[in-house]
Amino acid sequence: MKALLIIFILLTSLFAANNAQKQDGQNRLCKLFTMKAKIYKKNMRNDEYAYKTLQSYEQRANEFCKKR
Repeated sequence: MKALLIIFILLTSLFAANNAQKQDGQNRLCKLFTMKAKIYKKNMRNDEYAYKTLQSYEQRANEFCKKR
C-alpha cells in the first residue's frame, strides 16, 4: 500500500512539473511572437509577403497567448 502511495505521489509531481514547463513555454512563445509582430510592423515593407509574414506572427501570438 505504501508503494502505491509513493508511486501516486511521484506521478502527480511529474505531471505537475510537465504542466508548469508547458505553461512557461507557452508564456515565452506568447511574449516572443507578440514582440516579433510589434517590431516587424514598425519596420515592414509594403508588399504582400510582408503582410502575410505579419499576419503569421500575429496569428501565432494569439494562439500562444490564448493558451495561457
